[in-house]
Amino acid sequence: MARILIVEDEADIAMALQRDLKAEGYDTGVARDGDEALRRATGERWDLILLDVMLPRKDGFEVCRQIRRARIKSRVILLTARTQEAERVLGLELGADDYVTKPFSPRELRARIKAVLRRDEDQSAGIYRFDDCEVDFDRGELRRAGRPVDATPLEFKLLAAFIRRRGKVLSRGQLIEEAWGHGVFVTERAVDYHIINLRRKIERVPGEPRYLHSVRGLGYRFDG
Repeated sequence: MARILIVEDEADIAMALQRDLKAEGYDTGVARDGDEALRRATGERWDLILLDVMLPRKDGFEVCRQIRRARIKSRVILLTARTQEAERVLGLELGADDYVTKPFSPRELRARIKAVLRRDEDQSAGIYRFDDCEVDFDRGELRRAGRPVDATPLEFKLLAAFIRRRGKVLSRGQLIEEAWGHGVFVTERAVDYHIINLRRKIERVPGEPRYLHSVRGLGYRFDG
């Protein structure tokens, strides 16, 4: 059961979030200001922290900064009504894993939470093998025939997304979300470029892929 700390100073919003997340099976706690959030974040174990930006005493940006300085590895999703790109970028640079703007639907937030928590599942998934390839999630390493392959971090994230959802078509938009992150502008052509490079590293005959297939008009599918 994942543990989620909800940091929200508005009591009705905090209560609604807690009720919804408990219904999803999460163990939850609530902090109402920046000082309490920092105390609970550093003193207890949390898998994820839902962190409102506009807080009394310390704002969410400062809380996030101090959490990362303390080397707390809990995932962080910032919640805010601010929509300026500069502030989204600031939150991510401070160490947040995602950024959700208010108002948001419970369904969207649940999806974001699951996506962020999946990253930890991937990292603890051990080794996934197909053909002569090994994907070592613990080491962040791709190997062929036992030898390391020089895969970029983006290529590794793409491959992890495909393995996690093998057999399913992923659109270019979904791949951007998985590999580059939410709110980052990336062209579809850039996605295609990285897929071509990834095929060169995992396919015996890149021009006739056995595992990483194009699905015309939809995206890509990994059959491993």
